[in-house]
Amino acid sequence: MKRIQGVNQWKCFLTLLFSAAVVICTCVGVVMNLTTLQDENFDHMGIDTFCMFTVNSNIFMGISMFLTLPYTFDGLRNGYFRLPDWLVRLQFVSATALTLTFLVSLFILAPFKGFVLIFTGSRFFLHGLCPILAIVTFCFVLKDLRLRFGATFLSLIPVFIYACVYYTLVAVLGRWDDFYGFLTKIPSWISMAAFLPLTFGIATGLRVLHNRSCDRYGKKAREYYLKAFAEQDMKQIIIHIAAMNSKRDKTGRIVIPYHVLRMLLNSGESEETFEEYCILYMKECLKHEIYQE
Repeated sequence: MKRIQGVNQWKCFLTLLFSAAVVICTCVGVVMNLTTLQDENFDHMGIDTFCMFTVNSNIFMGISMFLTLPYTFDGLRNGYFRLPDWLVRLQFVSATALTLTFLVSLFILAPFKGFVLIFTGSRFFLHGLCPILAIVTFCFVLKDLRLRFGATFLSLIPVFIYACVYYTLVAVLGRWDDFYGFLTKIPSWISMAAFLPLTFGIATGLRVLHNRSCDRYGKKAREYYLKAFAEQDMKQIIIHIAAMNSKRDKTGRIVIPYHVLRMLLNSGESEETFEEYCILYMKECLKHEIYQE
């Protein structure tokens, strides 16, 4: 069981490390844009920086990663790390938006304005480092929740909203100049027809990579459980897990590691139900002094 705790702690630490890196890089890039009032190559600096999808997608990803940090702190303290489903989906949507930013910067903006210009200064963080960290974190570090096909459609929401705002303020009201060139340098119908399918394709690729990481992690965990707990009574195993977590947890809260219990249930033959496993785990935790009033 110590090995299981070690693997879980290591996954928690990596999530903390990568999430904090994304948050810090996002803050650095956005602050550099806000404090640069004039740039001969870019008009939208200072407060106008929030007009750009690049900045907004980075902030979106930074927020989703910032919301991850409390769960990693709890995981390091009590030995149990699990992100809620809604947060993983939020990271999926924000990672898709930021990947779109990266690809547009790499294949559209850089060829026109120069790679050095697009990937230096604050743009080194917002166009390059943050997207790469976000992609690596979502696809290879977060390994708990498999995403279904329907979640892919959620990734279209930020792009669709920004496209509507951009088109309205540029083409209809004329309050923004076409700083991306999607309405003047190329026919507007091409931009409108291309970006949602492109976003959908990006989201599909990210989901496939993420799910494969989840599958590999789940397969290794199941193999370990089957090997470690072969011919052992499942009730004694759950009691042992509860005892270890109770000794480690100093918060006074009972957190049931439901995905571990579900894995145990699926790894062997047992007449008990999942609910009975959870009740047994909770009763064992209540025996320890830290959970007594």
